[in-house]
Amino acid sequence: MDGLIVGLDLCDTYTQVSCMGKDRVWSFATQICKKKQENRWMIGAEAYELLLSGEGISADKLLSMARRERTVVIDGENIKGRELLQKFLKLVLAQVQKEYASSRIQQLVITLPGIDTQIMDRLLYCADYLGISRGRFHVISHGESFLYYVLNQKKEVWSSYVGLFDLSRQGLRYYEMKVQKGIRQTTVISDYENFDGPFDLNLLETETGIRKADRMLCSFAEGLLAKKLFSAVLLTGIGFEKQEWAEDFMTMLCRRRKIYGESNVFVKGAAYRAQDYVTIPSEFPYVMICEGRLKASVSMEVMHKEKLTPLVIAAPGDNWYEVRTTLEFILDNQKELVFYIQHLDSRKKNEVVISLEEFPSRPNRTTRIQMRVAFLDERTMVVMVQDKGFGELFPASNAVIRKEISL
Repeated sequence: MDGLIVGLDLCDTYTQVSCMGKDRVWSFATQICKKKQENRWMIGAEAYELLLSGEGISADKLLSMARRERTVVIDGENIKGRELLQKFLKLVLAQVQKEYASSRIQQLVITLPGIDTQIMDRLLYCADYLGISRGRFHVISHGESFLYYVLNQKKEVWSSYVGLFDLSRQGLRYYEMKVQKGIRQTTVISDYENFDGPFDLNLLETETGIRKADRMLCSFAEGLLAKKLFSAVLLTGIGFEKQEWAEDFMTMLCRRRKIYGESNVFVKGAAYRAQDYVTIPSEFPYVMICEGRLKASVSMEVMHKEKLTPLVIAAPGDNWYEVRTTLEFILDNQKELVFYIQHLDSRKKNEVVISLEEFPSRPNRTTRIQMRVAFLDERTMVVMVQDKGFGELFPASNAVIRKEISL
């Protein structure tokens, strides 16, 4: 099926776009501009020129605006942040589609510095606005993009630990990846740590500031890299476009480590992830554990064909925002639901019980329930159980029990 396979890195200050099979990486300020008294919206160089001429009104930090559902007044009109983000993404993708003479997006993966239910809701509205079906629209974290970027490099790059320092206008963050090979499966794990305190890129404008920034980097990296064998360390973000200023930091990194500078890690990783969605079977049949994916399994035991059978509700490596399950059961001498939670690095199963005592008392096997499961984030599961009765003999009360379960 023809169409563009697109990765899009969406941050408050910048947005990048990369298409599989294409060399160019597009970059835009995450800003939109409206020409006064006209229904014309612009981004990129056109928006900048319009602002310089005094004929435009702009809005920036569109990701934060959409997440917080803020409303701004532009040219006398109240516009929601979600709507501005929709317009911005449409203009971004329109430029890319025009360049490559393609009217269809086959797969779009958007990568973000962090994922929560608020921004997921806003972005799903964006998918509808863009005319991209939910099966072709996905959202992942920077941590997951990092994994896919590295896994698409030569294996010697990720034979041991891989570190990534990201220095952007949002601050300094460190990602770390490791591969755990097991008998039945291989698990790829990434985690991150933020620099404790602000890291202002304005420091790099003076000699004194540069020396201070170099010391801060060294202090941050020293504890993270100690006593670990790294096959590669990557540097990304606007702060590392030039690396000469971080003299002591670079000297420390280069001790028995391979260092790579790559300004497009996240957007390229998103494009690789988009490609993997259309590759069957996947080229990377690993369990991925990172921000945005579950670190534990959730299961139940149910009777199926007169046999007690484990039923997996969610598994390690599942995207928490894509796990939405609806199941129906008939209760058999049961006044509670029992969930078993097992973390990836533990053999112990924790039990969580949801009491059904609130439901009407009926003879055995005459109560049907509907259970819906979703996640608020990678650590919090929501279970909603509804009484559906049993036909005309035992009408449904439609009583609902809702419980949040911490993983």
